[in-house]
Amino acid sequence: MTIQGATMSIVNSAQAEAWNRYEGQHWAAHDSRYDALNGGFNKFVLEQIGPDDRVLDIGCGNGQLTRQAARAARSAIGVDLSAPMLSVARLRAADVPNVTFTQGDAQVFSFEDSAYDIAISRFGAVFFADPVAAFSNIRRALAPGGRTALLCMTALRDTDLGTVFDAMVEYLPWPTGKDGSGPTSFADPARVESVLSDAGFTDVTCTRVEADQVWGRDLADALEFFTDWGPVKYNMGLAGPEAAAKAKQAVAQALESFVTPEAVKLRANAWLVQANA
Repeated sequence: MTIQGATMSIVNSAQAEAWNRYEGQHWAAHDSRYDALNGGFNKFVLEQIGPDDRVLDIGCGNGQLTRQAARAARSAIGVDLSAPMLSVARLRAADVPNVTFTQGDAQVFSFEDSAYDIAISRFGAVFFADPVAAFSNIRRALAPGGRTALLCMTALRDTDLGTVFDAMVEYLPWPTGKDGSGPTSFADPARVESVLSDAGFTDVTCTRVEADQVWGRDLADALEFFTDWGPVKYNMGLAGPEAAAKAKQAVAQALESFVTPEAVKLRANAWLVQANA
């Protein structure tokens, strides 16, 4: 499957830099680990896909959800800024005939008009420089009767991950920024409805869904992975070695509460955002 008129125009330059350097490289090198974190949410999106659907996956990353969507639908295409992650996505999709991956910024990508029936995303549609412009562009790519099934982070306060973040705040800033910004920019359902409505979508709903996130096979494994995760590693670098060491110790203590015989698991929440084009 091809996209006609595709361009490599990028407006999210800061995001493009991050996802083509350490952040994207780390996700590409540890794709199975990140899928263990977020893959439990896939079912909520897949339930919205029909066998005749043409699927557009926004911010597809390493492509697990795109591949699963392709198996459930007529076809699927994943779009992402990250060349390292797209390389992994293509490799993992070698046995999936009706899936394609392309590099681009969905905010300005030259999608073919009315080419898709459903736009999906697993936490990849929250970083736009201009979200109204981005979703207007995505809506244009959807056929009449098209729809969305987007997973977005809820506010992290009072969640398991928020508990771990709180353990570090004496030594490091909140790694993902304030709730309502960055990865949690769609944490407020009222903002989600406002953005999508302004972009021309109707019948916007946000349904809270839950899944386990597996951070590691044991405490040592989870601690190493957590502190290598881009936002945490970046803030540890700014804080300096002494503060970073104390923050790491605090994280270890916080993660102890989530150790099970099988793995280190945190319960996570997300919004399933559905709307009609």
